[in-house]
Amino acid sequence: MNSRQYIKLAESLPPRLTRFFARYPPQALLSQSTTLSSSTPSTSSSARDSTASSVEEMTAGQDGLAVPSPFRAQKHPVTGKWHDPVFSLRRQAELVKLARQHGVEELLPYTVKGTEERLRRRAENGLRVKGTGIGQRVKGKESERTLKGRLEKRRQAMLDMPQMIQTWKERGHGRGWKKWPK
Repeated sequence: MNSRQYIKLAESLPPRLTRFFARYPPQALLSQSTTLSSSTPSTSSSARDSTASSVEEMTAGQDGLAVPSPFRAQKHPVTGKWHDPVFSLRRQAELVKLARQHGVEELLPYTVKGTEERLRRRAENGLRVKGTGIGQRVKGKESERTLKGRLEKRRQAMLDMPQMIQTWKERGHGRGWKKWPK
């Protein structure tokens, strides 16, 4: 895409996505701008380059990206303390839905709420029902839990029916009869 198409796309986005991309530009755009700036000859001194590189290292995230991902926790380079993500999981999901509606989801940083991650988890785990692990089953109603046993009992009674009728006729229609029917 050329710059005019990006500008037109940015104008059509809702304000929430526009603000997000202004604050956290997509990596594709950043890599294009750095390659353009690095291809131009620079006449700055080596001292400026060393300070600029140290500043870039401080602002870079753990993933080695130029801008740290706002969707992941960051470890402070000096203190070693972990800082929470800028966007909560709920807000990440809202941004992903909004970006998906406008066709720019691939420009967002990686998030566990993204479509590709959701599809990967679905392929890995399948459609799981809570409480149905190995040796577990869904509780269900009593009639649902006993259905299999009742059907088996009914099937067995139907198979034994000719013998039961014969016994009923032999014994004299109920005298000395302990089974069903009474």
